[in-house]
Amino acid sequence: MKNPRPEWLTIRLNHADPLPVRACLRELNLTTVCAGARCPNRAECYGNGRATFMLMGEICTRRCRYCAVPTGEKKTPLPLDDDEPRRVAAAAARLKLRHLVITSVTRDDLPDGGAAHFARTVAAGREAVPAATIEILTPDFGGDEAAWRVAAASLPAVYNHNVETVARLFPLIRPQGDFARSVRQLAWVKKNSPRLTTKSGLMVGLGETAAEVLATARELRAAGVDLITVGQYLPPTDKHYPAQRYVTPDEFARLREDLVALGFAAVAAAPLVRSSYRAEETYATVRR
Repeated sequence: MKNPRPEWLTIRLNHADPLPVRACLRELNLTTVCAGARCPNRAECYGNGRATFMLMGEICTRRCRYCAVPTGEKKTPLPLDDDEPRRVAAAAARLKLRHLVITSVTRDDLPDGGAAHFARTVAAGREAVPAATIEILTPDFGGDEAAWRVAAASLPAVYNHNVETVARLFPLIRPQGDFARSVRQLAWVKKNSPRLTTKSGLMVGLGETAAEVLATARELRAAGVDLITVGQYLPPTDKHYPAQRYVTPDEFARLREDLVALGFAAVAAAPLVRSSYRAEETYATVRR
């Protein structure tokens, strides 16, 4: 869709200084999904001293059509950096994070998909910032229950795995993913670690219908998902899958009401919402 973005998707920069976060990331040689995925909220989050750390390098082994993170088609993912968990923890301490969000590229080349690396990073973060809550945003680990168990056993406050889109569009948007597998992961985590807060999210504007969004939400709620996020899909470049339409703020408001009615503990639904955007505030809502 080549129409100009509507006014409600205009990014308004605040006056907070993003340079301290950028300097910290550079000095500790860390990657964020904020930069890797070209998040529209990056300046705001960096300016407010926040970042979502992306583990296991900058190369993803999958080729999702919506995502700006580089794929392994032309480059091979590097071996895991055993010092990365310590550096993430050091950054969390330096930035005085109260809610630490950790995600990763998908690493289908690793035997456990990187689950143990997640667990080590959670442990390091907990030691460095013991007062902080920790949220992990994981890949599906190829459907490996042993990997799910390792990640969940690290006991993050929030276990997040995004479905990203509705089941019908998975073959088009996430050809190497599987909608049922993603929902099964979330259900497995809630069943086996019921004290963990589970979370998922999806984008709209990819060609789904309103009925499909609600059906997806019902399926996530039936799987025990506590938190849900919904935001407008914005293609990171002209080479990515084009947005099919822009969902209006009024539509988002109605959607939010419908999602609250389904029984989610917290709902974040607005044009510029992203999975880890203002994650601390979303989690705080659940705990009240």
